[in-house]
Formats: sequence, structure tokens, C-alpha cells
Amino acid sequence: MGHDEPGRAAPGESSSGIPATVLENVFDDPAHGEPGRDRLAVHVVWEILLLVALAVATWLLWQEAPDTLRGDGLRDLLGDVVVLGLLTLAAGLSLRAATVNLAIGPVAVAAALHMAEQSDRGVAAAIGPTAALAAIVGLALALAVVVLHVPAWAAGLAVAAGVIVWIEQRATAVVPQGTYDPERDALPLFAGFAAVAVLGGVFGAVRAVRRLLGRFRPVADPARRRGAVAALVAVCALVGSTVLAMLAGLLLGSADAGPVAPETGLDWTVLAVGTSLLAGTSAYGRRGGVFGTLLAVSLVTIALAYTDARGWTVDRWALGAVALGLGLGVTRLVEAYGRPGGAREPHPVSDGRISTGWTVSRPDTPAAWPPALPDQSAEEPVDPWDVARWESGPRRRDGDDR
Repeated sequence: MGHDEPGRAAPGESSSGIPATVLENVFDDPAHGEPGRDRLAVHVVWEILLLVALAVATWLLWQEAPDTLRGDGLRDLLGDVVVLGLLTLAAGLSLRAATVNLAIGPVAVAAALHMAEQSDRGVAAAIGPTAALAAIVGLALALAVVVLHVPAWAAGLAVAAGVIVWIEQRATAVVPQGTYDPERDALPLFAGFAAVAVLGGVFGAVRAVRRLLGRFRPVADPARRRGAVAALVAVCALVGSTVLAMLAGLLLGSADAGPVAPETGLDWTVLAVGTSLLAGTSAYGRRGGVFGTLLAVSLVTIALAYTDARGWTVDRWALGAVALGLGLGVTRLVEAYGRPGGAREPHPVSDGRISTGWTVSRPDTPAAWPPALPDQSAEEPVDPWDVARWESGPRRRDGDDR
């Protein structure tokens, strides 16, 4: 009576008596992040807020310019969503892998210029060499990051500078020579982007995939190498993000986009990274939501269309700055409330042992100190103002002693 039956595990324990939470985290290496499952409630709450903001912005746009949300205006709007969506996917993929790619904007502009110049030979003939060149650029960036193990943002800026040098060889805008109009395929392109964004978020929410994507994220000294698996994930993320940016550039250089100006493209980088952070992707890597990318891209595109309808002068730099500012606040929320539940552990009380393994010896309790002055007899009280008591030199032979 009062004892568990032999061989039967207590609730929450395995047959061996080990708690189920311990078994669930037994293969989690603390060297690759906090053991345990990330909490997704913060992403759910934030994505609900994004959905509400998107509904309000769409209603405002409908009140101001209803033609934008129907017919050719809607196809135009969906095309803008796809372009920004591909760039945001590129930024989000590199952010998830903790290797943010700042070269995506210049790569997109360079691909748009190439598409505008070569599209008269056919879309396939223009896409093939551009995709191969983008993959080579992404691979060069990835090798610099993983071989030298330098910050991805710094290597990305170096690659962006090199691409901008190529862009500046064009002195004037390039008019697209091809006849392909992606506006005709706006709805299928938008459906494809939405499917990739949502499915990517779903797979990114799986615990094993989430930890694998964030393997390159530093957990101690950021200059320490993270291993071969982390390096491989970083290479795939940087190459993939560069190719996605190239695809966005091909749409920018299509027939309906108008002349392609030889810009630096850094404003596209700021807007894409800001939108990705606004979607709930952490600036530190690993963490992100499910529907956040689709909602954030749609919200930013609707907001830009609304400012155009009102006649306000708001460029990509300004909108990207706002998105970046809000996105950094979202990152703080995601990191604070998205960590595994057991990640916050109190610091252990020091036992006197230093990190080197040496032990600082603690002195024994000292014995009672002797009194400062000897006990005075009560029969002979001492006069505190006695002159002889305050003299520091030898006593003189005068007075009473004479």
C-alpha cells in the first residue's frame, strides 16, 4: 500500500524512471543553443497583429484608390508583392541561418539590368547564365564566410560593393528588349510565392529543422567555428538567398517594369531585411514564424501603394527604415518570449571554485581577538586628563617628582 507497482513508470516518466522532458532533450547539444523546444506563442500573437494591420491598410487603400485592388491594378499589385516577396525570402533565409546576406539588393538590380539587355534572345537564354552567375557569386560569398569564419554582413557588403562596381558601368537606364510580361502570370506567381513562404515557415517551425537552420548562430564566442554541419547550412543559405534575389531581379527587368536604372540596390536590401525582421524573423538567427513573411510583405506593399495613391513622397529608403526600426523591436520580443521554457536558469551560487578548476581556500574562522586595553581595576580609576597619559616624550623631573 502506498508504493508504486514494480515496472510501472510514474506519470511524466519513462519506464526507466527518467523524466520525459529529459529524454526529449537528450540529443540537444547545449553547444548549439538552448536545449528544448522554442515557444511559438509570440509568433502567433504577432502574426495576428500583422493580419489586423494588413486588413486596415487594405481597407484604407480601397477607400482611396479602389482600382488598385481590381483588374490590371490588382495584377500590378500582386507583381510588386512577388518581387518584394522573393527578396524578403532571400533575406529571411539568410537571417534564419544567422548569415544575413546584404548583397541581395545589388544582385537583384544587376540581374534586372542583364535581363533587360538580353531578354530579346528569349527568357530561357537570359535566365540560364544569370542563375549560374548568381550561384557563383553566392558560393564565393559563402566560402568567404565559412572558410575565413568572418561575419556574413561584412562579407556581404564586400560582395555588394563588387556588384555595384559592375552596375556603375551602365551610365544610363536600360530599356527591356524582351516581350515577356509577368503581369499575365501575376496570380500564379503570387500563389507560388505564398506557398513557398508558408511551407518554409511550417518546416522552419519543426524542432529539428529549426535547430539545423540556426546551427551557425554563435552561442559563446562568435569567432569560434561552428563545425562542418553549420558551415554546410550557411553555404546553402547564402547561395539560395543569392539565387532568390536574382529571380526577383529578373521580374524587375521584364517588359512591363519600364527602363531599369543603374542603381546601387542597397535600398532594396534595407527594405527586404526590414520586412523580414517585421515578419518575425530574429536578427540573431534560428527563430521565425509561419505566416509572418506573407503578411509582412503584403502589408509593406499595400502601404507603399497607399502612399502613392495619396500622392505622398515615400521611397524605399524611408519605408525600409521604418520596417527595420519596428523589426528590431520584434526581434527583442521573439528572443525574450520565444526561447525554450527551461532556458532561463538561475545562476548557481559560487562555491569558491574559479573557471580554471582551482579552488580558492577559505580561511578558518579567526579566534576571538584580545581586548584592546587591559581590564582596569575598579579600585584605581584612571583620570583621562592626566598629563602623563598624553605625553609622547620622556617625562621631565619637575613637579611632584622634584
